[in-house]
Amino acid sequence: MLSLTSEYALRAMIHLAQRAEEWPITGKQIAKESGIPAKYLSKVLGDLVRAGVLESARGIGGGFRMVRPPRKVALYDILAPFEPLQHRRCPFGNQLCGDDNPCLAHDRWKKVVETEKGFLKRTSIFDVAVSEMTGTKKKKRAK
Repeated sequence: MLSLTSEYALRAMIHLAQRAEEWPITGKQIAKESGIPAKYLSKVLGDLVRAGVLESARGIGGGFRMVRPPRKVALYDILAPFEPLQHRRCPFGNQLCGDDNPCLAHDRWKKVVETEKGFLKRTSIFDVAVSEMTGTKKKKRAK
């Protein structure tokens, strides 16, 4: 359901959240360690800076850091610059679909969208990054 750009944004932010003590981290390092094409990631990180999620510094010792601690950065904040989370068009092709002129699936689809939005607003990048780190550690121990 998410665009590739959104997936890259999440992967980059997970990388930053897991390495908060190393901030600032260069885009090149994030790209290499996250498996994201550097040029593509550069645009994504720039969009996150413009959205106020990240800050960046150029030059030696420069790189990217989160504006707020990972526990305070909701997934919604990360995805909002890339996904139409506020105003989604009807996925069933009804150009006039809305609360005033609902299609036959509108009310059910609206619940799906509201559930997704609630999850994204309540879940921080820290929640996801720590879960991912824990999963990685469990896999390593199992070997």
